[in-house]
Amino acid sequence: MTMSPLVPDNDRPPPARFALDRWTWKEIAHLLANLPMTIAGFVCTVFMIGIGVGLAVTVIGLPLLAAGLHGARLIGRAERGRARAMLGVRIDEPSPMVLSRREQGFFPWLWSSLADPVGWRAVLYSFVRLPWGVLTFAVTLVSLIVLWPVLPYIARLLTHADRAMVRGLLSPSDELERRIAELESDRGVVVDTAAADLRRIERDLHDGAQARLVALAMDLGLAKEKLTDDPEAAARMVDEAHGEVKVALQELRDLARGIHPAVLTDRGLDAALSAIASRCTVPVTVGVDLPARPAEAIEGIAYFTVSELLQNVSKHSAARSASVEVWRSADRLLIQVTDDGQGGARMDGGTGMAGLAERLGAVDGLFVLDSPVGGPTTVTAELPWRDREREPNRTGAAKRP
Repeated sequence: MTMSPLVPDNDRPPPARFALDRWTWKEIAHLLANLPMTIAGFVCTVFMIGIGVGLAVTVIGLPLLAAGLHGARLIGRAERGRARAMLGVRIDEPSPMVLSRREQGFFPWLWSSLADPVGWRAVLYSFVRLPWGVLTFAVTLVSLIVLWPVLPYIARLLTHADRAMVRGLLSPSDELERRIAELESDRGVVVDTAAADLRRIERDLHDGAQARLVALAMDLGLAKEKLTDDPEAAARMVDEAHGEVKVALQELRDLARGIHPAVLTDRGLDAALSAIASRCTVPVTVGVDLPARPAEAIEGIAYFTVSELLQNVSKHSAARSASVEVWRSADRLLIQVTDDGQGGARMDGGTGMAGLAERLGAVDGLFVLDSPVGGPTTVTAELPWRDREREPNRTGAAKRP
C-alpha cells in the first residue's frame, strides 16, 4: 500500500487511486461510523426536541427545547471533530453563547438558546444525516466485499458529500454570526462602562460638591445667627463661605468637564486637546489635522482617550515631553500619543490601558501599545470615522459642523 499525507495543507485529500492508502482507510472508517453516529444523534435530537415542542405549552416545555438545542450544539461539535480527524476538514468552532452581565438570568438564557442558529442547524444536520448514514454504511460495506478495486473512488465520492454537509450546516455563518457575538459582548462592555461612569459621577457629587455645599449652608446659618450679636465674626464666616462657594464651583466645573467639556462641544478636538495638554505636567505638542469634525460620539471617545493617556504620562512615564497627533485616514480616525519617558507600560499594568482597549473595541476601534523598557512609549488608537450629522438650529436651518 502507498502512503499519503494524513491532512494535506490545502484541506483536500490526495487524488484517489486503486491502492488503499492510509487516507482512504480513514475515509472508509468515517463512512462506516456514519450509521451509529447518525442514529445516536438522531435519537437524542428527536427525543429532546420532540418532547420540548410537545410540551411547549407547559412550563417545562421551552426549557427542555432549549436544552435540546444545547445538546444539538454538542452533537455538532462532535461531528466537526470527527470530520476534522477523519476527513481533514478544518472548520472553526461557532461562537459560544455569551450573555452580558446585564442579561444574566434564566429568561435571557432561554431566549438566546431558542434563537440560537447554531443549535437549529445542528438539529437539521441530525435529521438529514439519518438516511445518509444508512446509505453510506450499506454502500461502503458492500463495496468492501464485492467492489473493493474501486472502493477508493467510491469512498472519495461519498466523503465529498460528507464534507459538503459539514461545511454547509456545521460551519459558522460566515462572519455574521461571529460579528453578532462580538457586538453582544461589546454591548455588555458599553453598559458596564456607562454604569461605572454614573457611579463615579454620583460619588464625586456626594463626596465633593454636595458635601461642601451642605457645610456651606450650615456656616451661613451660623453666620446669620451671629449677625446681630457678633457682626465681625459673622463677616469672617461669610468671607469663608465665599471662598467655599468658589471651591464648590470649581469642583462642579471639573465634574462637568469630566462628563463632556464645553470647549469640545463649542470648538472641537483641536482646542479641547490643547486644553488638556496645557494641564499635563510635561510639555505636550498637539497636532490635529482633520478635514471636518467627526460625529459627536466619536469625538468624545477620542477626547477622553487622549485625556486618560496624558494622565498616564503625568503619573507614570517620568517623561520630559510628549506629543499628540490626530488625523483621518480613509474611514478611520487615528490618534497617536508619544512620550519620551521610561517605557515599560503594559496592558495589565494597572494604568487603565486594558479599559481603554475595551472601550475602543466596543465601537469597532483598535488600541495598540508599544512601550519597550527605557522608552519611548507610543500608543496608537483607531476609531471609525462617522460624519457629524447636521442638526437643525433654532431657526430651522441646517447647522454645519
